[in-house]
Amino acid sequence: MFRKILIANRGEIAVRIIRACREMGMPSTAVYSVADRAALHVRLADEAYPIGATASRDSYLRIDKLIDVARRAGCDAVHPGYGFLAENPAFAQACAENKITFIGPSPQAMESLGSKTAARQLAARAGVPMVPGVKNPIERVEDAQRIARELGYPVLIKAVAGGGGKGMRLVGKQDELPAAWRDASSEALHAFGDARVYLERYLERPRHIEIQIFGDAYGHMVHLGERECSVQRRHQKVIEESPSPVATPELRRAMGEAAVRLAREAGYTNAGTVEFLVDAARNFYFLEVNTRLQVEHPVTEMVTGLDLVKLQIRIAAGEALPFAQEDVTLSGHAIECRLYAEDPDNNFFPSPGTILSRNIPTGPGIRLDEGVYEGFTVPTEYDPLLGKLIAWGRDRAESIARLQRALAEYSITGLSVTRSSDSLFQAKYFSRSLGSPESTWKAK
Repeated sequence: MFRKILIANRGEIAVRIIRACREMGMPSTAVYSVADRAALHVRLADEAYPIGATASRDSYLRIDKLIDVARRAGCDAVHPGYGFLAENPAFAQACAENKITFIGPSPQAMESLGSKTAARQLAARAGVPMVPGVKNPIERVEDAQRIARELGYPVLIKAVAGGGGKGMRLVGKQDELPAAWRDASSEALHAFGDARVYLERYLERPRHIEIQIFGDAYGHMVHLGERECSVQRRHQKVIEESPSPVATPELRRAMGEAAVRLAREAGYTNAGTVEFLVDAARNFYFLEVNTRLQVEHPVTEMVTGLDLVKLQIRIAAGEALPFAQEDVTLSGHAIECRLYAEDPDNNFFPSPGTILSRNIPTGPGIRLDEGVYEGFTVPTEYDPLLGKLIAWGRDRAESIARLQRALAEYSITGLSVTRSSDSLFQAKYFSRSLGSPESTWKAK
């Protein structure tokens, strides 16, 4: 096992990884920008190092600074969390060159799957059904206009790198495309350091269902069932659940086998997520691969009983998967609601500020993963995600009831949070609108 792990991230995911390290008896090293000097992950880690100014490009996106801290602190492994450099093959390669284990896939697998266009090429070779679109980045807006006419509007402009809805724009007609193209490219460059984009046909009102995969260095590959992520706002997931209310055993098996087949084609190891779109007839289409841990991993943990972060660390340390596909079972139902520092009454505009007080829900089946505390000032420069509220129940109805109860108990003062007026509405809408495979929805 590793001597010490550097967590190359911030917020609730950094806290989550630090806690896993502590349970495994390994010290952890945190990094922080100027704005995060007093952050919770800095307080909880065994040690912490400053890495630069508040802006991500001067701190959390600086590969050289992260490698320097890892070497000075004596870390022999790095966990990237999600976001920032988690899907950057150059970071994984820099770790390898400095004899530091990157807790994630190899740079080569990341290149072949982390790039959405490269992943589409691989999916085509693996025989996985895909959303109509191009397999390569598009360099010129004139080419994008021509391809969009061939695909038929509406189309989606999507960033080649990254995820989380960044660098994505829905285009309904041709005269909207140039501005959307510029905005998507600019946002992708700012978020991921890569301005390249491509085009897909926009599927009307599909369901967004993803498969969690895990592979080790000995050729073993499994999937851990699916997560439904269809409740989204601005292409950003808001509520996730496992299992999906429309996934039959046959659909779960077919999607799982397709995800594993694709991962094997790429020589994938560690944790990853293969995302699909599913239509009303339960036809599924490959969307993309996230070559990292997902924000919504807790719902899979709740229904499988597995600790995915610990599993990531053990596989990166050279251990084999401790179970086979037939050993994976899903028990009960789990739903996750993301908690954002956003103002629902002001078009969900970010609402940074100092947390004056908060009330944390507890009780049967409730889990809260967060990276804040009373007195902490939420900065303006990063994603406004404060944490995730997860509810588990013996069945879907009980998990929904527990989530609604927990959302009603959760309170925070000092800043606006999408948790009661907005998220509770979503949970109620969620429970009403998912009764049949044909039902589709969007968060208001």
